[in-house]
Amino acid sequence: MFSQPERVEKSEKVGTFFRFEDLRIYHKSLDYINWVQEVTSMFPDHDKSEFVLRFNDSARNIALFIAEGSARNKSQFVFYLKMAKSAIRECIVFTMLARKQNNISDMYEEDSRNQLMEMTKMIGALISSLQRSNGNTNGNSGGNYTYHGKGENSRRNSFHEGNDINGNDLDDVLEDD
Repeated sequence: MFSQPERVEKSEKVGTFFRFEDLRIYHKSLDYINWVQEVTSMFPDHDKSEFVLRFNDSARNIALFIAEGSARNKSQFVFYLKMAKSAIRECIVFTMLARKQNNISDMYEEDSRNQLMEMTKMIGALISSLQRSNGNTNGNSGGNYTYHGKGENSRRNSFHEGNDINGNDLDDVLEDD
């Protein structure tokens, strides 16, 4: 007889329990893991060796370092982000070796390099933001960080607008809806 009132859902996405899941760079790193797994699965059987395992491990380490660091204070998070950048450099070496061994084409090499360069830039921007929010450039204060708000109309590189706890811009690190 009585109709149930309709529930109105909030239009703004609420952050996840694990902060790293709100980071766009984290999702980019997951995409890269999948890309590496797909590409290395096409290598000839005789080339599926320690090389393939190490390449896949390096790709996974990018996401793992981001996730682990996000649970730490700012200066430790910066350290883990730098470790993620080291894993990216390892992936560059594996990409070049795969090309030299004719296991991937020029197109795949370029695709890998582009993804890795984009992630390097995103991690660099996140490190800079974390260091600015500490009020210095070396990230030694060790404070915690939080994310506040996301704008829906940001057009700059399809990133969200948001601020860290000190009002610094986090456009380049938060995930798109």
